[in-house]
Amino acid sequence: MFTGLVESMGKVQTVEKTAAGRRLVIDPGGWDHVPDPGASICVSGCCLTIVSAGDTGFVFDVIHRSLEITTLGGLQPGDLVNLERSATMATLLGGHLVQGHVDGMGVIRGVDSGDDWRIRIDAPPEVSAHLVDRGSITIDGVSLTVARVLRDDSGRPEGLEVALIPETLARTTLVNHREGGTVNLEADAMAKMVAVHVERILAERQDGA
Repeated sequence: MFTGLVESMGKVQTVEKTAAGRRLVIDPGGWDHVPDPGASICVSGCCLTIVSAGDTGFVFDVIHRSLEITTLGGLQPGDLVNLERSATMATLLGGHLVQGHVDGMGVIRGVDSGDDWRIRIDAPPEVSAHLVDRGSITIDGVSLTVARVLRDDSGRPEGLEVALIPETLARTTLVNHREGGTVNLEADAMAKMVAVHVERILAERQDGA
């Protein structure tokens, strides 16, 4: 579990194909955290397990499925990623509860830079179904507030808009995103759990009718 507060921006050093997927070596960017092998690190929204951490950087093995459903499959040497260590019971929850389980990739519809920096993102149904104005969303591992839910002509949610403050732009990779790019999206875990339970209750009532 994570909080969505990025602790460091890392740089991809190498990407190596393996039988199971790919091995990533990431320079943690001066981050003083040295994780033990087996520890979990959130890499741009994806929970990955540390293979080793040393002078060459953090080493991760990523399976084919993760490469297919997240932006990790497109990483190249030199790319920047957001990094966060896993939370503990003593961790200050400054963002919101983030599982590191990406629900889908979003496509950036537009970026308004300047004093009021905003990003509009088209989201897949598995994410858009759980969007709420002023609710929580995780974008590339960053905990953000949904400034506005984007809807189609019939009123159904199809995306979101977020506003980025200078601190977020300075500390995360979100400043580098442009129209047409892709991002990892994770809907609020609590919203997903509520939806599952409500659907289950409604189904049981229908079966009993």
